[in-house]
Amino acid sequence: MKNKSVAPFLKWVGGKRQLMPYIKEMLPDTFSTYFEPFVGGGAVLFDLKPKKAVINDYNTELVNVYECIKDKPNELIKELKKHKNESDYFYDLRLLDRKEGFHKLSNIKKASRVIYLNKTCYNGLYRVNSSGEFNSPFGRYKKPNIVNEATILAVSDYLNSSDVSIFKGDFEEAVKSAKNGDFVYFDPPYDPVSKSASFTGYVKGGFDKEEQIRLRDLCNELHTKGVKFMLSNSDTPFIEDLYKAYEVVHVKANRFINSNAQKRGAINELIIRNYG
Repeated sequence: MKNKSVAPFLKWVGGKRQLMPYIKEMLPDTFSTYFEPFVGGGAVLFDLKPKKAVINDYNTELVNVYECIKDKPNELIKELKKHKNESDYFYDLRLLDRKEGFHKLSNIKKASRVIYLNKTCYNGLYRVNSSGEFNSPFGRYKKPNIVNEATILAVSDYLNSSDVSIFKGDFEEAVKSAKNGDFVYFDPPYDPVSKSASFTGYVKGGFDKEEQIRLRDLCNELHTKGVKFMLSNSDTPFIEDLYKAYEVVHVKANRFINSNAQKRGAINELIIRNYG
């Protein structure tokens, strides 16, 4: 499948479009099932378009969007067309997850809300507070692409024409079925390069150093089982030391999500793998 419309339908923190040339160059020659436990916006998944895949994310709102696009794309498109690019409307919709009846909303309405907020919020930054509530401000864009019909239909077609299993939960659970010959791509929340640079607010609770260590331990287990893995993370001494037993490649990626425009641009990142 070479449909270029199969592409990310959300702008997600840490999206991998900038790293794709490096990732593609460093992919294993062959693999059976593709696993992506931190699927996020799906840039790598939609570029590779594997025939058999297991994708997962801890963010239940995000996973619901994937499920709705797979199962009910036309209903989702119809719902997206109802939205208005207005500040008051945006904040009313943003407030819904702070109200008691939020859990009663249909999955389609929840998915539509996530896409709308993502397309119209400031810098397309999906961010939640410590209570798990969406808290990015209105972006004031003139013509945001709220209803990307071609992409939604193309992604739905891919998810249905290929064997793609969608899970929501812990990254460790997501790869339990991985076996010799399979390939796992890990794109966890990055280790902060400084105390003020931490951005783990895409889910309530964040992702601390203990989680990074648990992820490394999981990589060790996968390596023992003959599973190939690739992992991207920030270029910090902590991460480099964690994965010193594996191949660690330093790369540069452009990052455009920063509250200070002066600080956007090329930054150092790491790509780690257990195969040559």
